Parts: sequence; C-alpha cells; structure tokens
Amino acid sequence: MTSRLLNLVFNTHRKGIILPLCCLFIPSLLYGQTTAPTAQTPAAQAASAPNDTLYLDITQDLSTQLLPFEEIYKLALARSPLIRLENESIITQNADYKLSKIQILESATGFTNYSFGNQAILSNTSFGADALGQIANGYRTGVGLQISLYDLFGRGHKIRQARANYQTSIIKKEIAELQLKKDLVTVYQDLMTSQRVLKIRIQDEQAAFAVYRIAEADSQQGRIDPKSMATASNGYAQTKSIAEQARGEFLKNVFYLEATVGVPIQQLKRK
Repeated sequence: MTSRLLNLVFNTHRKGIILPLCCLFIPSLLYGQTTAPTAQTPAAQAASAPNDTLYLDITQDLSTQLLPFEEIYKLALARSPLIRLENESIITQNADYKLSKIQILESATGFTNYSFGNQAILSNTSFGADALGQIANGYRTGVGLQISLYDLFGRGHKIRQARANYQTSIIKKEIAELQLKKDLVTVYQDLMTSQRVLKIRIQDEQAAFAVYRIAEADSQQGRIDPKSMATASNGYAQTKSIAEQARGEFLKNVFYLEATVGVPIQQLKRK
C-alpha cells in the first residue's frame, strides 16, 4: 500500500500535480501481524515498521485491547512473589499466636503406672486379708504442674506480642498490595502514553520519508541542489531516530507490564 502511494506521489510530482502530504498519514502498523515479504529498497525498509510479535495494534487505543485495569491487578496479586511471601508470613505469625496461648502447658506433666507383686516390705502391719496388696498394687495416675513466676505473669504479654506480630504481618501484606497497585498504575499509564507518542512519531516519520523520496527524485532530475537534498535527508534521519526511540520506549513499557503482572502480553488481551 505504501509503495503504490509513493509511486503515485512520484508520478504526479513529475506531472506537476501537487498532492497533500496528509494522504500519506495512513496507519498501517499492526504489531503482531505477519505480511507476505515484498522487495523493498533500503530506504523503504527503513520507513516500514518492524514486525514485532506483541499482538498489539498501535493505531488503536490500548485500553480497548487490554483487560480492564482491575482484572490486570488481580492477576498481578495472584502472581506476585512478594505477595506470596507476605501470605506465608501471615500463616507463620498466626501459628505463633495460637502457640503462645497454650505455651503454659509445657510446664504441665502427667504420668500413669501399674504395680503388682508382693510388696510387704512397705509395711509390717496387717489390716485384714491382703490389705497391703490392695494398697501397693494397681494403677496409679497423676498430673504435675510447675509454673514459674515469669510464665505466670508474662503469659499475657507474650500473647499480646504474638497477636501484634500477626496483625503486623497482615498490615505488611496490605502495604505490599498497595505498592504493587501503585507500580502497576505507573507502568500501565506509561504504556498508554508511549503508545500515543509512538503513533505520532510514526506519522511524522512517514511524512519525512515522503519528503525525502520526493527530494531524491528531484535531485536525480537536477531540479534541486545537493544542499536541499541533504536537508531532506537530515530531516528524515532525525524523525527516524526519534521514532525509533519512541518505539523502544513503547516496547520497554510492554515488557515492564509483563514483568509486573507476571504473565505474557497475550494473556492480558481481551477475548
């Protein structure tokens, strides 16, 4: 499409017909699509867009192509290693809090045993038939409890400390979620802005390329001097450089979004 349009410009320019340059501002850059290879001159190849497999149409608003922000944020919460770390910390602190409530029981002991046989050595007094055997033989059970003053008066403080640590871990998770949302908002908005800037820069690059090709044709026919040709070439080189910087910024923000959410860009597109 661009080749046919440029040929039309050259032919009409040779015939003295003036075409407005606005006709060249045709958005034909669709990221993620593949087209049949065509033979291009080095200059034409420089003006064409790279075939990046990002599955994003930079001529359309990205907010209509990507999932809603809240859904992207939910994906980030589920994938974030920092959030998973805070979840495990909450589980640990909750277990410590429950353990502090029953820690006093470590001072309590229990026992049980059974005795049998002739244990007359214990007493030489008869209290009736096998009275001693009834006393010395059989099961014995009991409970022993020994509590230090530190455990007695410090138990409440330990429980409150464990509970405070548990609440702290919950708050730290909320802080991590808030920071993740702030980072995601920054990356998301930077991506939207870089897409709009790239769209403008590409249009500027196409216009400068058209001017350069016209100047090139005029130079070959001797209608302009080398200085004018150099000016057109320099103008195209500058706009090309700016467009490449904008393209790199856009790609960088796409990769930042993927890293922040934890999923490839294909999974962030609307169905």
